[in-house]
Amino acid sequence: MRAALQVHGALSRGVFAVVVLVSLAVLFAPADDVPSAPPGVDKIVHAGLFAALALSGRWAGTGHRVLAGLLVLYAAVSEVIQGVTSLNRSASPADWLADVAGLLLGLALWQAVSRRREPAA
Repeated sequence: MRAALQVHGALSRGVFAVVVLVSLAVLFAPADDVPSAPPGVDKIVHAGLFAALALSGRWAGTGHRVLAGLLVLYAAVSEVIQGVTSLNRSASPADWLADVAGLLLGLALWQAVSRRREPAA
């Protein structure tokens, strides 16, 4: 089992691919397909989604600077697309901030887990 959790393995790349696909479904679903929820829940979803993207991306072996840059760009582009397409969703700077917060949380969690896995010198 320990080998399956190694960085850069097929499992890690597969998980990252699935998380990317889930993000596409969540971020680009038409407004009619988005369930109603109490205020603020959408920010938790955005943050959780981008934390998952960051964690799985790092596990798959993507460098933290490249991953952070691409995910910040992805977050911004997704908000613009939501605002200008026929998805009937609105662009929201607050959603983008939640995305970035989730990304930073995911990178921090990866860093903490990586430190724990390193053997003591």
